[in-house]
Amino acid sequence: MMKPFENTMISLAPTHWADYELIDSGNFEKLERFGKYILVRPEPQAVWDKSQSEPDWEKLCHIRFRGRTATTGDWLKKDKSIPDRWNIGYKTGRLNLRFRLALTAFKHVGIFPEQAANWDYIAENLANCKGEQPKFLNLFAYTGGASLAARCAGADVTHVDSIKQVVTWANENQELCGLDGIRWVVEDALKYAAREEKRGKKYQGIILDPPAYGNGPNGEKWILDDKINELVRLCSRILAEKDSFLILNMYSMGLSALVADNLIQAHFRGIKEKELGEMYLPDRFGKRLPLGTFIRIKL
Repeated sequence: MMKPFENTMISLAPTHWADYELIDSGNFEKLERFGKYILVRPEPQAVWDKSQSEPDWEKLCHIRFRGRTATTGDWLKKDKSIPDRWNIGYKTGRLNLRFRLALTAFKHVGIFPEQAANWDYIAENLANCKGEQPKFLNLFAYTGGASLAARCAGADVTHVDSIKQVVTWANENQELCGLDGIRWVVEDALKYAAREEKRGKKYQGIILDPPAYGNGPNGEKWILDDKINELVRLCSRILAEKDSFLILNMYSMGLSALVADNLIQAHFRGIKEKELGEMYLPDRFGKRLPLGTFIRIKL
Protein backbone atom coordinates (compact mmCIF):
# COMPACT_ATOMS: atom_id res chain seq x y z
CA MET A 1 0.00 0.00 0.00
CA MET A 2 1.24 3.48 -0.88
CA LYS A 3 2.26 5.53 2.14
CA PRO A 4 -0.20 8.42 2.60
CA PHE A 5 1.12 11.88 1.85
CA GLU A 6 0.88 14.72 4.33
CA ASN A 7 -0.86 17.99 3.50
CA THR A 8 1.74 20.76 3.12
CA MET A 9 0.91 24.42 3.63
CA ILE A 10 2.76 26.83 1.36
CA SER A 11 3.55 30.39 2.43
CA LEU A 12 5.29 32.98 0.33
CA ALA A 13 8.21 34.33 2.36
CA PRO A 14 8.21 38.15 2.28
CA THR A 15 11.99 38.22 1.74
CA HIS A 16 11.44 36.78 -1.76
CA TRP A 17 9.08 39.58 -2.68
CA ALA A 18 10.91 42.86 -2.22
CA ASP A 19 8.29 44.51 -4.47
CA TYR A 20 5.19 42.99 -2.85
CA GLU A 21 3.73 42.82 0.65
CA LEU A 22 0.34 42.00 2.11
CA ILE A 23 0.20 44.66 4.81
CA ASP A 24 -3.19 43.96 6.40
CA SER A 25 -6.45 42.16 5.64
CA GLY A 26 -9.97 42.08 7.02
CA ASN A 27 -13.56 43.25 6.62
CA PHE A 28 -13.55 41.74 3.10
CA GLU A 29 -10.60 43.84 1.92
CA LYS A 30 -6.82 43.59 1.62
CA LEU A 31 -4.13 46.26 1.88
CA GLU A 32 -1.20 45.44 -0.43
CA ARG A 33 2.02 47.07 -1.59
CA PHE A 34 3.01 46.57 -5.22
CA GLY A 35 6.35 48.31 -5.66
CA LYS A 36 5.95 51.85 -4.34
CA TYR A 37 2.15 51.92 -4.51
CA ILE A 38 -0.24 50.64 -1.84
CA LEU A 39 -3.63 49.37 -2.99
CA VAL A 40 -6.90 48.45 -1.29
CA ARG A 41 -8.84 45.71 -3.07
CA PRO A 42 -11.89 43.58 -2.21
CA GLU A 43 -11.13 40.16 -0.73
CA PRO A 44 -14.10 37.84 -0.05
CA GLN A 45 -12.01 35.46 2.06
CA ALA A 46 -11.00 38.15 4.59
CA VAL A 47 -14.01 37.72 6.89
CA TRP A 48 -12.13 38.79 10.06
CA ASP A 49 -11.50 42.27 11.49
CA LYS A 50 -8.73 44.49 10.19
CA SER A 51 -5.72 44.82 12.49
CA GLN A 52 -5.31 48.50 11.64
CA SER A 53 -8.01 51.14 11.77
CA GLU A 54 -9.81 52.41 8.69
CA PRO A 55 -8.10 55.83 9.04
CA ASP A 56 -4.74 54.03 9.09
CA TRP A 57 -5.64 52.19 5.87
CA GLU A 58 -6.78 55.43 4.27
CA LYS A 59 -3.54 57.16 5.23
CA LEU A 60 -1.41 54.37 3.75
CA CYS A 61 -3.26 53.59 0.52
CA HIS A 62 -2.59 55.31 -2.81
CA ILE A 63 -5.30 53.57 -4.84
CA ARG A 64 -8.61 51.96 -3.82
CA PHE A 65 -10.90 49.75 -5.88
CA ARG A 66 -14.63 50.43 -5.64
CA GLY A 67 -17.00 47.87 -7.16
CA ARG A 68 -19.83 48.94 -9.47
CA THR A 69 -21.12 45.41 -10.05
CA ALA A 70 -20.24 41.98 -8.65
CA THR A 71 -17.32 41.71 -11.07
CA THR A 72 -16.32 45.21 -12.20
CA GLY A 73 -15.50 48.57 -10.69
CA ASP A 74 -13.35 51.70 -10.69
CA TRP A 75 -10.01 52.70 -9.19
CA LEU A 76 -9.89 55.81 -7.00
CA LYS A 77 -6.46 57.48 -6.81
CA LYS A 78 -5.30 59.86 -4.09
CA ASP A 79 -3.12 61.69 -6.57
CA LYS A 80 -3.66 62.16 -10.31
CA SER A 81 0.07 61.68 -10.88
CA ILE A 82 -0.20 58.00 -9.92
CA PRO A 83 0.09 56.01 -13.17
CA ASP A 84 -2.35 53.39 -14.43
CA ARG A 85 0.64 51.17 -15.26
CA TRP A 86 3.96 50.50 -13.53
CA ASN A 87 6.55 47.71 -13.24
CA ILE A 88 7.69 45.49 -10.39
CA GLY A 89 10.27 42.72 -10.10
CA TYR A 90 10.69 39.32 -8.48
CA LYS A 91 14.23 38.11 -7.87
CA THR A 92 15.63 34.94 -6.31
CA GLY A 93 18.75 32.89 -6.87
CA ARG A 94 17.33 31.39 -10.09
CA LEU A 95 14.85 34.03 -11.20
CA ASN A 96 15.02 37.67 -12.18
CA LEU A 97 11.52 38.53 -13.44
CA ARG A 98 9.85 41.80 -14.36
CA PHE A 99 6.11 42.42 -14.63
CA ARG A 100 3.98 45.24 -15.97
CA LEU A 101 1.06 45.97 -13.66
CA ALA A 102 -2.14 47.74 -14.70
CA LEU A 103 -5.38 48.80 -13.03
CA THR A 104 -8.03 46.66 -14.72
CA ALA A 105 -11.80 46.99 -14.42
CA PHE A 106 -11.92 43.54 -12.77
CA LYS A 107 -9.87 44.53 -9.66
CA HIS A 108 -6.85 42.56 -10.91
CA VAL A 109 -3.48 44.19 -11.54
CA GLY A 110 -1.87 41.49 -13.70
CA ILE A 111 -0.20 39.29 -11.11
CA PHE A 112 -1.10 36.82 -8.35
CA PRO A 113 1.75 37.24 -5.84
CA GLU A 114 1.18 33.94 -4.03
CA GLN A 115 2.06 32.11 -7.24
CA ALA A 116 5.74 33.01 -6.78
CA ALA A 117 5.98 29.87 -4.64
CA ASN A 118 5.15 27.92 -7.80
CA TRP A 119 7.54 29.93 -9.96
CA ASP A 120 10.41 28.87 -7.71
CA TYR A 121 9.26 25.25 -7.84
CA ILE A 122 8.99 25.32 -11.64
CA ALA A 123 12.43 26.88 -12.14
CA GLU A 124 14.12 24.46 -9.75
CA ASN A 125 12.58 21.34 -11.28
CA LEU A 126 13.17 22.36 -14.89
CA ALA A 127 16.75 23.47 -14.20
CA ASN A 128 17.43 20.01 -12.76
CA CYS A 129 16.02 18.15 -15.78
CA LYS A 130 18.60 15.94 -17.48
CA GLY A 131 18.94 15.23 -21.18
CA GLU A 132 17.16 17.21 -23.88
CA GLN A 133 15.61 20.65 -23.38
CA PRO A 134 12.55 20.14 -21.14
CA LYS A 135 9.11 21.10 -22.45
CA PHE A 136 6.73 23.07 -20.23
CA LEU A 137 3.01 23.75 -20.71
CA ASN A 138 1.20 26.61 -18.96
CA LEU A 139 -2.61 26.31 -19.25
CA PHE A 140 -4.86 29.27 -18.28
CA ALA A 141 -1.55 31.12 -18.33
CA TYR A 142 -2.76 34.71 -17.76
CA THR A 143 0.12 37.23 -17.85
CA GLY A 144 2.77 34.55 -17.75
CA GLY A 145 4.54 34.36 -14.38
CA ALA A 146 4.93 30.57 -14.63
CA SER A 147 5.89 30.80 -18.32
CA LEU A 148 8.64 33.32 -17.54
CA ALA A 149 9.97 31.18 -14.69
CA ALA A 150 10.11 28.13 -16.96
CA ARG A 151 11.84 30.06 -19.75
CA CYS A 152 14.39 31.42 -17.26
CA ALA A 153 15.19 27.79 -16.43
CA GLY A 154 15.85 27.06 -20.11
CA ALA A 155 12.63 25.20 -20.97
CA ASP A 156 10.78 25.09 -24.28
CA VAL A 157 7.62 26.89 -23.11
CA THR A 158 4.06 26.84 -24.48
CA HIS A 159 1.75 29.49 -22.98
CA VAL A 160 -2.00 28.96 -23.49
CA ASP A 161 -4.77 31.40 -22.60
CA SER A 162 -8.15 32.09 -24.22
CA ILE A 163 -7.91 35.90 -23.96
CA LYS A 164 -5.76 37.58 -26.59
CA GLN A 165 -5.21 40.74 -24.55
CA VAL A 166 -3.60 38.90 -21.62
CA VAL A 167 -1.41 36.87 -23.98
CA THR A 168 -0.20 40.19 -25.41
CA TRP A 169 0.40 41.38 -21.84
CA ALA A 170 2.42 38.21 -21.12
CA ASN A 171 4.55 38.89 -24.19
CA GLU A 172 5.25 42.40 -22.86
CA ASN A 173 6.40 40.80 -19.59
CA GLN A 174 8.70 38.50 -21.58
CA GLU A 175 10.29 41.55 -23.20
CA LEU A 176 10.67 43.26 -19.80
CA CYS A 177 12.58 40.19 -18.59
CA GLY A 178 14.88 40.20 -21.59
CA LEU A 179 13.62 36.76 -22.62
CA ASP A 180 12.31 35.35 -25.89
CA GLY A 181 11.14 32.11 -27.46
CA ILE A 182 7.91 31.47 -25.56
CA ARG A 183 5.22 29.96 -27.81
CA TRP A 184 2.00 31.99 -27.47
CA VAL A 185 -1.33 30.22 -28.06
CA VAL A 186 -4.75 31.91 -27.85
CA GLU A 187 -6.96 28.86 -27.35
CA ASP A 188 -9.37 27.05 -25.07
CA ALA A 189 -7.18 25.03 -22.66
CA LEU A 190 -9.28 21.86 -22.88
CA LYS A 191 -9.22 21.86 -26.68
CA TYR A 192 -5.50 22.49 -26.78
CA ALA A 193 -4.72 19.66 -24.34
CA ALA A 194 -6.90 17.30 -26.39
CA ARG A 195 -5.00 18.20 -29.55
CA GLU A 196 -1.65 17.70 -27.84
CA GLU A 197 -2.76 14.22 -26.78
CA LYS A 198 -3.65 13.36 -30.40
CA ARG A 199 -0.25 14.65 -31.55
CA GLY A 200 1.49 12.43 -29.00
CA LYS A 201 3.17 15.39 -27.30
CA LYS A 202 4.81 14.97 -23.91
CA TYR A 203 5.82 17.63 -21.38
CA GLN A 204 8.23 17.50 -18.46
CA GLY A 205 6.21 20.12 -16.61
CA ILE A 206 2.58 21.30 -16.67
CA ILE A 207 0.79 23.93 -14.60
CA LEU A 208 -3.01 24.28 -14.57
CA ASP A 209 -4.41 27.50 -13.15
CA PRO A 210 -8.09 27.30 -14.10
CA PRO A 211 -10.64 29.93 -13.05
CA ALA A 212 -13.93 28.92 -11.48
CA TYR A 213 -15.73 30.30 -14.56
CA GLY A 214 -14.61 31.58 -17.94
CA ASN A 215 -15.05 31.68 -21.70
CA GLY A 216 -12.88 30.45 -24.56
CA PRO A 217 -11.95 32.55 -27.63
CA ASN A 218 -14.89 31.12 -29.58
CA GLY A 219 -17.44 31.43 -26.80
CA GLU A 220 -16.67 28.07 -25.16
CA LYS A 221 -17.97 28.02 -21.59
CA TRP A 222 -15.59 26.93 -18.84
CA ILE A 223 -17.08 25.80 -15.52
CA LEU A 224 -14.41 24.35 -13.25
CA ASP A 225 -16.60 21.77 -11.55
CA ASP A 226 -17.81 20.40 -14.89
CA LYS A 227 -14.52 20.38 -16.82
CA ILE A 228 -11.69 19.79 -14.36
CA ASN A 229 -11.90 15.98 -14.33
CA GLU A 230 -11.60 15.78 -18.13
CA LEU A 231 -8.74 18.28 -18.19
CA VAL A 232 -6.73 16.43 -15.52
CA ARG A 233 -7.28 13.18 -17.45
CA LEU A 234 -5.88 14.79 -20.61
CA CYS A 235 -2.90 16.18 -18.72
CA SER A 236 -2.11 12.74 -17.34
CA ARG A 237 -1.72 11.59 -20.95
CA ILE A 238 0.58 14.42 -22.08
CA LEU A 239 2.81 14.56 -18.99
CA ALA A 240 5.99 12.50 -19.42
CA GLU A 241 5.82 9.23 -17.48
CA LYS A 242 8.96 9.93 -15.42
CA ASP A 243 11.15 12.82 -14.30
CA SER A 244 8.21 15.20 -14.69
CA PHE A 245 5.92 17.34 -12.55
CA LEU A 246 2.43 18.84 -12.53
CA ILE A 247 0.89 21.71 -10.56
CA LEU A 248 -2.86 22.20 -10.19
CA ASN A 249 -4.23 25.37 -8.56
CA MET A 250 -7.93 25.81 -7.82
CA TYR A 251 -9.50 29.11 -6.80
CA SER A 252 -13.10 27.93 -6.49
CA MET A 253 -14.08 28.34 -2.84
CA GLY A 254 -16.20 25.18 -3.01
CA LEU A 255 -13.33 22.83 -3.91
CA SER A 256 -10.88 21.64 -1.27
CA ALA A 257 -7.35 20.30 -1.73
CA LEU A 258 -8.80 16.83 -1.20
CA VAL A 259 -10.81 17.24 -4.40
CA ALA A 260 -7.56 17.91 -6.25
CA ASP A 261 -5.96 14.93 -4.51
CA ASN A 262 -8.76 12.60 -5.63
CA LEU A 263 -8.47 13.86 -9.21
CA ILE A 264 -4.74 13.25 -9.27
CA GLN A 265 -5.01 9.81 -7.70
CA ALA A 266 -7.63 8.80 -10.28
CA HIS A 267 -5.53 9.72 -13.32
CA PHE A 268 -1.83 9.50 -12.42
CA ARG A 269 0.37 6.52 -11.64
CA GLY A 270 3.94 6.39 -10.41
CA ILE A 271 3.75 9.46 -8.18
CA LYS A 272 7.04 9.88 -6.32
CA GLU A 273 6.34 13.11 -4.47
CA LYS A 274 3.18 15.03 -3.65
CA GLU A 275 2.30 18.23 -1.83
CA LEU A 276 -1.20 19.58 -1.33
CA GLY A 277 -3.04 22.11 0.76
CA GLU A 278 -3.83 25.82 0.76
CA MET A 279 -1.79 28.64 -0.66
CA TYR A 280 -1.82 31.77 1.44
CA LEU A 281 -0.03 35.03 2.11
CA PRO A 282 0.73 36.28 5.63
CA ASP A 283 0.12 39.89 6.54
CA ARG A 284 2.17 42.00 8.96
CA PHE A 285 -0.03 40.99 11.88
CA GLY A 286 0.26 37.21 11.55
CA LYS A 287 -3.07 36.63 9.81
CA ARG A 288 -2.92 34.21 6.89
CA LEU A 289 -5.05 35.02 3.85
CA PRO A 290 -6.04 31.83 1.97
CA LEU A 291 -5.76 32.17 -1.80
CA GLY A 292 -6.82 28.84 -3.23
CA THR A 293 -5.92 25.19 -2.98
CA PHE A 294 -3.09 23.42 -4.77
CA ILE A 295 -1.52 20.07 -5.48
CA ARG A 296 1.98 19.45 -6.88
CA ILE A 297 3.24 16.04 -7.94
CA LYS A 298 6.43 14.56 -9.34
CA LEU A 299 6.57 11.36 -11.37
